Amino acid sequence: MNDKKVSRLRRSRKARLKMNELQVTRLCVFRSSQHIYAQVISADGGKVLVSASTLDSQLRGEATGNIEAAKKVGQLVAERAKAAGVAKVAFDRSGFKYHGRVKALADAAREGGLEF
Repeated sequence: MNDKKVSRLRRSRKARLKMNELQVTRLCVFRSSQHIYAQVISADGGKVLVSASTLDSQLRGEATGNIEAAKKVGQLVAERAKAAGVAKVAFDRSGFKYHGRVKALADAAREGGLEF
């Protein structure tokens, strides 16, 4: 693995350990160059409760690697989480900077009704 990925994974480890210690449901985000993915993971870390990504059939066919797409994914994951009965989550940015697409997804999820 390259140094950039190793550094990102090292940054994510500390936050995930803290979330695991607190036993909170987390909103986990992963971004690639072309897509962005979001999952709401149970407090024990063993089950994905809801997920959304730019690969979903509802978002397919549009631009996928930009801020607008990230906002749509944030709204979709918030909507699905509310339907599943999840209102409060911890935001797990997976070591990515809170900037650009990651920030857009988080802001849209907050507007959609998730608390974090």
